[in-house]
Amino acid sequence: MALPDLLTKARSAAPAEAVRRSRRVGVAAEHGSYKWWALSCTSLGMLLATVNSGTLIIALPDLERSLHTSLLELVWVILVYMIASTVLVLSAGRLSDQFGRKRAYIGGFLLFALASLGAGFAGNGTQLILFRIVQGIGGSFLFANAAAIVTDAFPREQLGLAMGTNTMVAAVGLVIGPVLGGALVAINWPWVFWFNVPFGIAGSIWAGLVLHELAGRSEDRAFDFAGTVAFLIGLTGLVLGISKGGISGWDSPVVIGGLVAAAALLPAFVLIERRHRAPMLDLSIFSNRLFSAAAGAAFINGLARFALMFVFVFYFQGVQGNSPILAGVKLAPLALGMLVSSPLAGLWADRRGSRGMAVLGMLVGAAGLALMTTLSRNTTYWASGVYLFLVGLGSGMFNSPNTAAMMGTVSAHRRGIAAGARVLVQNTGAVISIAFVIAVVTSSVPRSVLFKVFSGLANHISNAQLTPFIANMHTALWCLAAVSILGAFVAAARPRHVEAAAANAQVAMP
Repeated sequence: MALPDLLTKARSAAPAEAVRRSRRVGVAAEHGSYKWWALSCTSLGMLLATVNSGTLIIALPDLERSLHTSLLELVWVILVYMIASTVLVLSAGRLSDQFGRKRAYIGGFLLFALASLGAGFAGNGTQLILFRIVQGIGGSFLFANAAAIVTDAFPREQLGLAMGTNTMVAAVGLVIGPVLGGALVAINWPWVFWFNVPFGIAGSIWAGLVLHELAGRSEDRAFDFAGTVAFLIGLTGLVLGISKGGISGWDSPVVIGGLVAAAALLPAFVLIERRHRAPMLDLSIFSNRLFSAAAGAAFINGLARFALMFVFVFYFQGVQGNSPILAGVKLAPLALGMLVSSPLAGLWADRRGSRGMAVLGMLVGAAGLALMTTLSRNTTYWASGVYLFLVGLGSGMFNSPNTAAMMGTVSAHRRGIAAGARVLVQNTGAVISIAFVIAVVTSSVPRSVLFKVFSGLANHISNAQLTPFIANMHTALWCLAAVSILGAFVAAARPRHVEAAAANAQVAMP
């Protein structure tokens, strides 16, 4: 082809290419507003995860009646998802650093949607647990990449606002989830899972349209198989031992075996990570004092907070006799507190540092948990509503500043691993929280009473029969309040976020 013809073809192709690009949803990665498009994707992922959590928890009593599950199976419908997403989140973060966060995030949405479709067709508790494991694998890719994508897109001085927005969206999901769950259960329990399918597909399409790859990819593609297996078996053994011990007794061979496995393999995991060339958990990121203290506080926050919604679903349905929809509405103050405090706390952290707000959040949450020990079967709702709001307020005050502090201390190419580490420590605390609370509230309570409480059959339980359960619930809440106070001391042990950011900036300068 002659040179003039080539020039003519190039000129005609250029406008067509410009039109094609102008029609693309979203903006270029260099555009000033790209950060908000990226935030819309991660917020959609947070909304999916939190709405799903709320709908499932509110449906647990109905699931037990419909699928004839045992109490332990019912608990593990929640726990296996948490374990799978917790154990695999670091591997998901490493894979994302290697192959691209956009691709991994889209894959997480699609896998979550497919697993939700299968879960709705489960015929028994075992099948449901298996599909929940697959959901957890999909969730690990969403969890590992959300904070990293936001941190890539936003400047350091706006990270608190971005994380606060994500937390605020999560709070909206926590408000919607239980109410939606009650409505879906009224139709049929499979819809608790099937509603995730269009949600997940929409999320994958949106992420595919608007996200860009901003960070360089890690060249090290080794996989830490030994560390992953050690942590998986160790954490599963610990959670199985604690949860089954409270229900079936501490002398069970399964309980003893699980706790022994945890005692052997969790320390072995740390040793493996120290020596492995490409560890699942890169322990060197904990050499930063701000990151390590914030990670410790995140673990304690998960330990102190996560079991609360689980407990109150059965308090409202199994103790006070509320319907699933009413129980969902009654849980709303917990999320509303987060909705109010999260963005404000993020803004404060951007300007004044994260330490003071994180400490205050832990203390406010501890006060709410301690006040909950006054609740009884006949307590009016205003009391439980106010206490739930207080805990939500404290949780929002803690989460967004703490997350911004952790993510703002690492370099861009390691944010996938850092985000994975943040989720790992928080979710490990959350998993242990549920197992611990179940062990406490079921201790010395007759099986028949437990079945009625966890099946939502409050009308068939006398006040005298409920007394041991209420007393155990108070004991668990006192323990959670004490853990939250401990978290305030850990959060106070770190340097201020603003000072640490300035120090990092000075180190980075030539």
